[in-house]
Amino acid sequence: MFGLYHSHRPALPSLPFFPGCDTGFGKAAVRRLDAQGFEVFATVLDLCGEGARELQKTCSSRLTLLQVDITQPEQVQQALLDTKAKLGLRGLWGLVNNAGVCVNFGDAELSLMSNYRGCMEVNFFGTLNVTKTFLPLLRQAKGRIVTISSPAGEQPFPCLAAYGASKAALNLFINTLRHEMEPWGVKVSTILPSSYKTGQSGNQEYWESQYKSLIHNLSAGLLEEYGEDYTHETKELFQHFAQSANEDLSPVINTISEALLSPRPLVRYYAGPGVGLMYFVYSYFPLRLSDKFLQRLFVQKKIIPRALRKENNNNNNNINSNNNVEKIKK
Repeated sequence: MFGLYHSHRPALPSLPFFPGCDTGFGKAAVRRLDAQGFEVFATVLDLCGEGARELQKTCSSRLTLLQVDITQPEQVQQALLDTKAKLGLRGLWGLVNNAGVCVNFGDAELSLMSNYRGCMEVNFFGTLNVTKTFLPLLRQAKGRIVTISSPAGEQPFPCLAAYGASKAALNLFINTLRHEMEPWGVKVSTILPSSYKTGQSGNQEYWESQYKSLIHNLSAGLLEEYGEDYTHETKELFQHFAQSANEDLSPVINTISEALLSPRPLVRYYAGPGVGLMYFVYSYFPLRLSDKFLQRLFVQKKIIPRALRKENNNNNNNINSNNNVEKIKK
């Protein structure tokens, strides 16, 4: 999340408040906007963390860093007070909702309830709270709300039920807000990026810890039916997909800047290679074809759950037995 003010463009009362700028899109976007001369308000989880220190070194004195966990309402309220104290009578031109987490991988049945709640707390409720809290300042400035969401909130990506559900809730909220803010002159945009290497996604230890947590917390019955080799393959596929993701964040950073500064920002932006094609296939192709396209695009599993393997083996044995009986009869 971030906000900002441009000293050479009085037409922009202030520009964005930016939650979640420790890593990835947020950090890069803050640097870009700061270099363009804007006053940026950026939140980080830890003011002494590596991301915060890097921003302090690379940005100008116009940058204001605020320590905020967006799942903690009192910290969001304090960020509002700190921002208003620095803005004075100015409104806030932009809010960029950037903070987000994907705290699980695996089939919907295997995903822990804590995973579902964790994704919802940050991706939906946290962003909801921040947006509602800063809306008065945005309405005052007739500003912008820019939200970085995910295609997973609209398309059934395999093994991303918890993350996708939280983004689906976020997308509907933002789209509803877009209608409601129109009379106030506030423009609302959603950015749907392709796959990029951000945060912990390229960290092998992160995926190992996620896998161990899943195995440790799964019931013995589910682990037996799916098989540890099945869950391990899922982890390997996610890790490979994340490590091979695009490291050039510029398509998303350029889109954030455009959504904030364009006289007529789009309602939604597809940022990065392949996203437009994916939405075209999803929107216009038969469901069975679009599902296959999505499965080939994301994770291509070769191992099936253990219980299904046993069932297939039993069916094959029954077929062979029946064939042998027919041969004897003949």
